[in-house]
Amino acid sequence: MLVDTYGRVATDLRVSLTDRCNLRCTYCMPEEGLRWLAKPELLTDDEIVRLVRIAVTDLGITEVRFTGGEPLLRPGLAGIVGRCAALTPRPRLSLTTNGIGLARTAAALRAAGLDRVNVSLDTLRPEVFRTLTRRDRHRDVLDGLDAARAAGLTPVKVNAVLMPGINDDEAPALLAWAVERGYELRFIEQMPLDAQHGWKRDGMITAGDILASLRTRFDLTPEDRDDRGSAPAERWTVDGGPHRVGVIASVTRPFCAACDRTRLTADGQVRTCLFAREETDLRAALRSGRPDEEIAGIWRHAMLGKKAGSGLDDPAFRQPERPMSAIGG
Repeated sequence: MLVDTYGRVATDLRVSLTDRCNLRCTYCMPEEGLRWLAKPELLTDDEIVRLVRIAVTDLGITEVRFTGGEPLLRPGLAGIVGRCAALTPRPRLSLTTNGIGLARTAAALRAAGLDRVNVSLDTLRPEVFRTLTRRDRHRDVLDGLDAARAAGLTPVKVNAVLMPGINDDEAPALLAWAVERGYELRFIEQMPLDAQHGWKRDGMITAGDILASLRTRFDLTPEDRDDRGSAPAERWTVDGGPHRVGVIASVTRPFCAACDRTRLTADGQVRTCLFAREETDLRAALRSGRPDEEIAGIWRHAMLGKKAGSGLDDPAFRQPERPMSAIGG
């Protein structure tokens, strides 16, 4: 198992497949993009599958989420999914994506063994999408969502970030749209993981702001907190159910005490938290010929360094050097 010094057990592995992205979201990176990892720095397909196998068979991981950057940009994605789906015990496999390219790949990913997807969509208005992402790809995301639902990659979850003065008025409309289509909407507080380090606590849209906006149109009933477990989203039933909406309030309502995650970057570094400033190199261990049991031991030791919380509530908090796109969502 992967146990930290606070008794938390990691069963959820986030695997970043690339730091590259085909959008330039204002809350993530500058318009010109970033310096991407060179191909030799990236884990190979075989290395990814080997680390997932070690995590599943030796370390107790039961859930694997492929992330990026944009994971649909990774060549051979369906092959990686298929090989991970063939592991025993079989982990539950999901994907976090911006949805561009999902329309043409959803069926193949489902056939390979992917169970479900989370798709990022912050607005229903194409012009606002262009403002937020600096790309004219709104229709592609909507088509990708339709394809995911048709392929059976369910429940299809939609992740939305609200930005002040841009799309902060859209919460009720986004929820109505998601309910109509059977998607599960989750709002995510903007986190201090942008490459520009421009995040400001006093300018963000909080969970409280989001819920107040939603309640202007919907009746929200909180779900039993005891049923939440390690899930990052607090959830509410909408107008008596069966539909639900979630809010991931990493900044104002942190859920660190129940965290069950470990993270692997595209260049093979273990991170114990999104906001960690330390990493442990598994790529070097792989490429130096270390056996599986030694790699598992390095991973276990890394988890012992996991802190009690993210530190976001500390006035001395400093952002990680790596932005979200390089860490993996």
